[in-house]
Amino acid sequence: MVQQTGNPKGVIRSLDWWTIAIYIALLVFGWVSVCGASYDYGDTDLFSLNTRSGMQVIWIGTSIMLGFVILLLDDRYLDMFAYIIFGFMLLLLFGTIFNPHSIKGSRSWLVLGPLRLQPAEFAKFATALALAKFMNTYGYSISRWKDFAISLAIVLLPMLFIVLQRETGSALVYLAFFLMFYREGMPGSILFTGVAMVIYFVVGIRYADTMLFYTPTSVGKLVVLLLIQFFSIGLIYVYCRDKREAIHLLMVSLGSMVILLLFSFFVIPFDIVYVEMVICGLLILYLVWRFLMTRFHNYLWIAAFTLGSILFFNLADYGLNHVLEPHQRVRINVLLGLEEDLKGAGYNVHQSEIAIGSGGLGGKGFLNGTQTKLKYVPEQDTDFIFCTVGEEEGFLGSAGVLLLFLALILRLIHLSERQPRRFGRVYGYSVLSIFLFHVFINVGMVLGLTPVIGIPLPFFSYGGSSLWGFTFLLFIFLRIDAGRNLLRR
Repeated sequence: MVQQTGNPKGVIRSLDWWTIAIYIALLVFGWVSVCGASYDYGDTDLFSLNTRSGMQVIWIGTSIMLGFVILLLDDRYLDMFAYIIFGFMLLLLFGTIFNPHSIKGSRSWLVLGPLRLQPAEFAKFATALALAKFMNTYGYSISRWKDFAISLAIVLLPMLFIVLQRETGSALVYLAFFLMFYREGMPGSILFTGVAMVIYFVVGIRYADTMLFYTPTSVGKLVVLLLIQFFSIGLIYVYCRDKREAIHLLMVSLGSMVILLLFSFFVIPFDIVYVEMVICGLLILYLVWRFLMTRFHNYLWIAAFTLGSILFFNLADYGLNHVLEPHQRVRINVLLGLEEDLKGAGYNVHQSEIAIGSGGLGGKGFLNGTQTKLKYVPEQDTDFIFCTVGEEEGFLGSAGVLLLFLALILRLIHLSERQPRRFGRVYGYSVLSIFLFHVFINVGMVLGLTPVIGIPLPFFSYGGSSLWGFTFLLFIFLRIDAGRNLLRR
C-alpha cells in the first residue's frame, strides 16, 4: 500500500523557505519604497488607508493570505484545471477589450466599485499553467512544428488580447516565455534571430542618417547589411559544419566591401548600400543552390533567415514611422538619442536619472529624497519606483535590491531544475523568465537603458493587481515544488 503524504504537514516540510524569505524581504523593501515615493510632507500616519503606503499594507496582507491559501491546495488540481483557468482568463481578457473605462489611454482595467483589477497581470500564471500542462502531455516534442505552433498560440493569444486593450507593455512581457522554450529545446537559432532583429533595428534606425565620410552611403544601412552577411555566414559555420565554405564566403564579403569602399572614396562616390543589397541577394541564391545540390535543409533555413533579415531591415523604418503610435515612436527616438525632448517623452527618464544620481553611495535616507518628495518623477510609486530606491538608499541600497532579485532568480532556477516532471519545470522556468523580464526592463527603463513600456517592478510597484499576480506566479510554483516528492495513492 502506498502511503499518502500529500497533507499540510508534508507540504510545509517540503516548502522552499529560502524563496519565501526572499519574497518577504522584497515585500518589506517594496513597502518602504512605496512609503518614500508617495509620502507628502505633513503626513503623520503611514498606515492610514487614505495614503498609498497604507493601502499597500492591505495589498501585502492579502497577497500573503492568497499565498497561504495556494499552499493549502492540492497541486494536482493545478494540472487538472490548467486549461479551464486559462480559458477563463482568455474570456476575461477578451471582455476587457470592450471595457468602457479607459485609464491613461488603456482599456486593460476592470473597475468594480472602488476596486480596480488588471486581468493581464493574472493571465501570466494562467498562460504558464496552460503551457506547462500542454508541454507535459505524452509525446510532446518542441522540435515538432505542430507542437511548437500550439505552444506559440498559447502565448500569442493572450498577448494579442492585451495589445487590443492598448496595453503594449504588458503584452511584451509574454516574450519572456521564449526563454523557457529555449530551455525546453527550442533551437537557439530562433532566439538568435530575435536578438539579431533587435540589433538591426537599433543600428539601422540610430545611424540611418549618418553618412560614411563624404559618400552618400548611410552608415546604419551599410552596417546592418554587413551584419546580415556575417550572421548568415556564422550560421553556415555552426549549422552546416563547413568551416572552409564559411571562411571563403567571409573573405568574399570582406573583400567586396573593401573594394567598394576604396572605389567610393577615391574614384566615384556612390551609395554602397545598393551593391551590398545585391551581394545579400547573391548570398541567398547561393544558399538555395547549395540546398538543391546537397538536399541539406539547413541551407534553406539560413537562406530564409537572410531573406527575412533583409525584409525586416527594409520594413523597420516604415514600422517605426507609420505603425507605432506617436508617443511610442518618440520614446524609441529618445532612447536611441535621435531626440532629446526633456520636457516631453524624455522627461520621466531624465528626472529619474537625476533622482538616482542624487542618492550617491549611501542615499539621502528614508523619506528624505527631494526629487521624489517634490513629485518631479511621474509614476514614481509604480513604474518608476526604482528611482526612489536609488535616491533614498543610494548605490548600496539599489545594489542590495538587485542582489535580492538575483537571489530569487537563481533560487527559481534551482527549484525548476529539480522538478521530477516537465510540468513543474516548464512552469518554473516560465515564472523565472517573467520575473527576469520585469526586473531587467523596469530597471533598465528607469536608468534610460531600455524603452519606457510601463511595466511594474515585482513586489515594489504600488498596486494590488501586480502584487497579487506575482504572488500567484510564485506561490503556485512553490506549491508544485513542495509536492514533488509527496507519494500519492
